[in-house]
Amino acid sequence: MKLFFLKAFVLICMMFLCVLTGMQLANGGMNKMRGYDDPSLKSAFRVKETGEGQMETAILGKQVSSHDLEQKRQQLEKMKAYNLFSATGKKLANGLGSAVEKSLDLISGKED
Repeated sequence: MKLFFLKAFVLICMMFLCVLTGMQLANGGMNKMRGYDDPSLKSAFRVKETGEGQMETAILGKQVSSHDLEQKRQQLEKMKAYNLFSATGKKLANGLGSAVEKSLDLISGKED
């Protein structure tokens, strides 16, 4: 069993290194195809700190602010999306909590 896990771990490490090598080769191939390094190419996600200590965020070149995120949160609240698993979990937690509380009260002899 130990030998199996060792072989699997070595195989996973080799595959990870192959993926990293492939990404590096693809990047080199793209630079070679263009013929030059283009410094104007921006990353997909950029976070930069301004002079006032605030953070600026850009996703795919589009500026994103906390105000935009607040609007999206309000929009989601307006939609009142119902999550079955969340609602079931809350009901289960409340039920178990009250059952444990009642049983502890019963055991300790404490009455309301």
